[in-house]
Amino acid sequence: MPVTTPPSTLQGPRRPILELPDELISQIAAGEVVERPASVVRELVDNALDAGATQVTLRLQAGGVRLISVEDNGSGILRSELPNALKRHATSKIASLSDLESVGTMGFRGEALAAICSIAEVSLLTRVNTDDEPHGWLLDGRSGELQAAARALGTTVEVRELFFATPARRKFLKTDATELAHCIEAVRRHALARPDVGFAIWHDGKLVTQWRAVGSSGMEALRQRLSDVLGEDFVAQAVALNWPLDAQGDDGPQRLRVWGFAGVPDAARSRADWQFAYVNGRYVRDKTITHAARSAYEDVLHGHRQPVYALFVSLDPARVDVNVHPTKIEVRFRDGREVHQGVRHAVEAALAVPRSAAAPEPENTVPAPAWTPPARQAGLAFRPREP
Repeated sequence: MPVTTPPSTLQGPRRPILELPDELISQIAAGEVVERPASVVRELVDNALDAGATQVTLRLQAGGVRLISVEDNGSGILRSELPNALKRHATSKIASLSDLESVGTMGFRGEALAAICSIAEVSLLTRVNTDDEPHGWLLDGRSGELQAAARALGTTVEVRELFFATPARRKFLKTDATELAHCIEAVRRHALARPDVGFAIWHDGKLVTQWRAVGSSGMEALRQRLSDVLGEDFVAQAVALNWPLDAQGDDGPQRLRVWGFAGVPDAARSRADWQFAYVNGRYVRDKTITHAARSAYEDVLHGHRQPVYALFVSLDPARVDVNVHPTKIEVRFRDGREVHQGVRHAVEAALAVPRSAAAPEPENTVPAPAWTPPARQAGLAFRPREP
């Protein structure tokens, strides 16, 4: 039988080492940052929240493939800074290594807008609250043209024809309904962490869902937002947790604090789709937190049932590294054991309350014996076995 040489071992003509053009670099980076329309939604909503917005409106067409528009009432962008807004590694969030080691904002890498601009048609409309700029400015991401435009305070970013420059990536997208569901889930994760911000989602000109800003604060605000986003059943079958027990909202970032709501065992689901974990307000997927929460349920939840929870961990930003992955959804703790113990103790303590309250021990009750002979249970005389 003839032996064939694998294609990978065939040597073609030698190619010289060349520096890649900026556009190709941005498109490569976009492959990590932008996986689907929901990735764009996440990045744009991050920017809106960092700008201090109290109302964020998302408008979609064709599941976000034809149009993604994020409107906010934040602080806006100065005209002098607009030319840099869509450039790679341009950001207002950090300026030094010390800033990177203690990131307190949702975004900080300065590559999302440039990556999106390389694979879609992007326009940016913004206005700041200054007397010398009585109107807004519209920036075309493709041509760089800047012109005056009317707008209230805030910013609108429009992304049209996603992946038009990389048609191969567009073929891997799912149906419009599936992509819409992912976009809604991306906003839902932000909404749970920010009860003080209102969110509205429109699709093809129709209002899909809306969550109004909650006027209260603290645990009551979180309870209301959970009820609005996940439904009243979630709150009815969940218990509040706050660890340490004497923790307050103004303890500062130096102290590890865990709070939120954990579902009772009866509220467990077949899928892990109602497990929300946040670190300093950022939604994350972290094995340390997931394992700690699951461990807290090990005595009351068996099989493949998945607990439901919304857990919030706050600690000194310098003790957690958020610069792990371009999507910023993964983190690395300096002391993972401390976080694991904190989350587990918080959930265990919260679950112990409803169990003890549901079956309180009567007062002045003689404890039952550890073991009762079977014959005595049947009302018969007990006779020891003869040797």
